[in-house]
Amino acid sequence: MRTVQWLHAEPVNCRVAARCHLQVEPTSTQRENTSTRVGRATGSAQAPVSRAVFISVYLSELLYYHDRERTCAAERAFSAAELASHRVSDTMDVTATVLLLSLAVPVLLSADSVGSKARSCADVRQFYSGKGFTLNGVPQSEISGEHLRVCPQGYTCCTSAMEETLVALSRRELEGLVREAGRSIQATLNAQYRSFDTYFLELLDGSERWLESEFPEAVGGLYERNAGLFRDLYRDLRQFYRGIPLSLDEALDDLWTRLLERRIKATPNITMATDGLTDDFLECGVKQAEALQLYGEAPRQMKTALVPTLITARAFTQALTSAGEVVRKVSQVPLSAECNRAIMKLVYCGQCRGLGGLKPCPNYCTNVMKGCLANQADLQAEWESLIDALLEVAASFGASPGLDSALFSIPVRISEGLLSLQDGMDTFRSKVWQACGTPTVEPTESAGSEDRRKRSITVLHYKSSSTAAVRLEVQVSDVSSKLKEMLQFWLQLPAALCKSKAASSTDRCWNGNTKARYLLEVIGDGLASQINNPEVDVDITKPDMSVRQQIMQLKITTSRLLTALSGQDVDFQDNSDDISGSGSGLCLGQACVHSRVLVSRGNRPRYYTPGNKRVKGTANQGLPCNNLVLLLLASVVLLRR
Repeated sequence: MRTVQWLHAEPVNCRVAARCHLQVEPTSTQRENTSTRVGRATGSAQAPVSRAVFISVYLSELLYYHDRERTCAAERAFSAAELASHRVSDTMDVTATVLLLSLAVPVLLSADSVGSKARSCADVRQFYSGKGFTLNGVPQSEISGEHLRVCPQGYTCCTSAMEETLVALSRRELEGLVREAGRSIQATLNAQYRSFDTYFLELLDGSERWLESEFPEAVGGLYERNAGLFRDLYRDLRQFYRGIPLSLDEALDDLWTRLLERRIKATPNITMATDGLTDDFLECGVKQAEALQLYGEAPRQMKTALVPTLITARAFTQALTSAGEVVRKVSQVPLSAECNRAIMKLVYCGQCRGLGGLKPCPNYCTNVMKGCLANQADLQAEWESLIDALLEVAASFGASPGLDSALFSIPVRISEGLLSLQDGMDTFRSKVWQACGTPTVEPTESAGSEDRRKRSITVLHYKSSSTAAVRLEVQVSDVSSKLKEMLQFWLQLPAALCKSKAASSTDRCWNGNTKARYLLEVIGDGLASQINNPEVDVDITKPDMSVRQQIMQLKITTSRLLTALSGQDVDFQDNSDDISGSGSGLCLGQACVHSRVLVSRGNRPRYYTPGNKRVKGTANQGLPCNNLVLLLLASVVLLRR
């Protein structure tokens, strides 16, 4: 065996040492590390080793540094191997040495050639100008990246100004994507609102048209004398549905009272002479009618069918509107500074490193998005509660009797009540004369006329058509499917945003530093889980107050919707920045306007009615809304944090 002379016996040239700040003579630590690494390669740190082993060890370092630190690190690895080789005396087979050198030399020469000629920034310049930015100050070739504050500080095609510009661009783009995702949900909610609103008003209008077409024949002259009362009733029903504050119970009671007053005034033998029919007499007559149940079961049956239907329909449409407003406001929440930097690193730092063709690794993108949207993810629990409540209400519309049966029962119940009134007028008249006194009378109509009036009333009957049933089924099915699609919106938002940005492969992708696999695990959802987020620095002790406010709004909307589902009236509000504003139903320093307690979604709402007192719509009953007070106090505490 003959000793092979090392090809590169000369020390590292001055150009390389000056440019890379190389240490020509290795330190004792470097020599110790060299022996340790070679010992691992040979199996013993004390065994004599050959130059071939040194070449193998340092060739692996060379390839590693050539990919990460490129030219300077590559030349550093070569010079260390070169110097270490002078301190080892060993012989080896010439063929093996030549084989190893044939692998090492081309790589070293490639590193040296790259070091002598930096990579062009043509692709980066094209990308940068394509975004609408000027090329003034953009490097023609790579420069040292010590100035970078967000991207890795290797060789780069980005200046500090470019980095700041791209940070702002990435922020605008992500905020735009979040708003676009929110607008998609808003559009779906608005479409469902318009669809149901149109359907419901068509049913209500159809009920009124049916009354107008059938009543002239069914009740005879009573229709003409009372047509204004019927129009007033339908007007009140529309206003209630639209959210105008009025008592639905009082509106229905007023219909029967005014019908009775007009019927008394039209009673034969009663004159309208002075002092003939005083207000006191009419009030007394109304009380007698209630005691005698002059209208039979018609008023109660009308309320039973109509009041829950209108209350639930109004609550449903207003909850859809409120949900859309929550999405709009949360989608406009600005991103944090930490998120801005993380998004820049995710999207554009690869461009600066000359790896613009790489997409981010899927898990890397997910971690960044979860960190940026941590506060938004905390809406998920209350969002699900609201969607579940909306689905429950939608299902109730399809139950028997349907919406059309409830609304078309109005003419039916009125005709039944008028017939009952006619049949009981003789008894009523005698009771009224006895209890309220006898008014001035004069003969105006004969008994025969009264008999003809009785025979002129016909009770209407409504039977839902197959077409109406199919349309209702389609309406309920469509709104339910759309609501289910958005059930997981806030949890699925990070993955949805990464769908177009992230790579399909987990190996050849941008991991924030280079082209390699992303090895860190995906963190959980919500603010509390971000304490271990490796990509975004999130302060979990400082939740976003605007998002917390909308979480509170979701809770209130869900509580009101479930209360309405139980048939109890509740005032809704427009979703404004101040959730305790006018019409919110929150009781602060005054009594509430309802006789019930709103409870959280965990338990079904219960109806608490004052003893021996009837609840009448939105009339003030003097009971405090305890749960809403607690909700308000909780929101105040959160806002002060």
